Amino acid sequence: FRNPNPSPQKSLRHPSLSTGFEPDHSAACPIPKQDHLSNPPVPMRNPASEPNPGSESSNGGSASELRVFVRKKRGRKTIETQETKYEAEPLDQKLRGPPEIEEFGYKQVNGSFQSIPTGEPPPNWEKVLEGIRKMRSTEDAPVDTMGCEKAGNSLPPKERRFAVLVSSLLSSQTKDNVTHGAIQRLLQNGLLAADTIDKADEATIKGLIYPVGFYTRKAANMKKIANICLMKYDGDIPSSLEELLLLPGIGPKMAHLVMNVGWNNVQGICVDTHVHRICNRLGWVSKSCTKQKTSTPEETREALQLWLPKEEWVPINPLLVGFGQTVCTPLRPNCGMCSVSDFCPSAFREISRSPSKSKRSSLSKKL
Repeated sequence: FRNPNPSPQKSLRHPSLSTGFEPDHSAACPIPKQDHLSNPPVPMRNPASEPNPGSESSNGGSASELRVFVRKKRGRKTIETQETKYEAEPLDQKLRGPPEIEEFGYKQVNGSFQSIPTGEPPPNWEKVLEGIRKMRSTEDAPVDTMGCEKAGNSLPPKERRFAVLVSSLLSSQTKDNVTHGAIQRLLQNGLLAADTIDKADEATIKGLIYPVGFYTRKAANMKKIANICLMKYDGDIPSSLEELLLLPGIGPKMAHLVMNVGWNNVQGICVDTHVHRICNRLGWVSKSCTKQKTSTPEETREALQLWLPKEEWVPINPLLVGFGQTVCTPLRPNCGMCSVSDFCPSAFREISRSPSKSKRSSLSKKL
């Protein structure tokens, strides 16, 4: 039987397909238009869920983010929402800039103030040290005439201490002749004392110390150090290792050097990259309870102080620095002219091949 009054059948097609009318979803959520069906869904962030620098989520807490995806499929638009949780980046990592010069931890080693070694010394170390002294007897290395300890030799004790501190600051990742030139320019312009540096313009200081490494940062640190020395030490420098290490840009190597030269107070070995490299090449140092090489100058200092007699703590720095500048160089060390190469486990292992051999080997590979 047929219904005498049939009701009109509802169309299953969307009105927009027959009339060309496109429904407006903007009242619920603004949707960016897609130019092509194959475009990937566009994430739309909910402004209320964005991390606020002053909120808990921006200080290491968690937050959520609402994303709205728009898809086109066979002429229809569908809206999908997806809630994603994420961990906000800790604030200290966000604000952390490039690492400070010589930024590494400082630790005192048990027995570091004793003249009796507390560790097992390497074999033949005395013969090696004596052989290096003979090779360094001519004193023809840059450190012999332009080292940090030479800064302000003609100045009164108080001014000389400050000059040594500034020279140590500038010496990081900088050759001795460049550091020496910067110190001379500062001295000629009357800017090698705490009061004059404090009054000077930072741009002027930066121009005088250029081209030392990190000269912009070092100029700013010079101003800060000068102000601290004026306010707390009457223009002098701190007389303790701990207070020196609190100064901006001053690391363990610099602090030990300043204590040795400025105050004649030996509290540790001044270990720079030369001392660090040579001690590892000689097999004099290793990480605690291992046979691995030390990774930083500070690790080398700790390991070296465990066995080296204290009377050698001061002279070993200029001795090995000059040796590293002339013989045991960073690249292609001159092992052939080294009189202690027989005692060195690294001898002749870092010498590169001659250019002719390199060319022959490359040609043979091509053939």
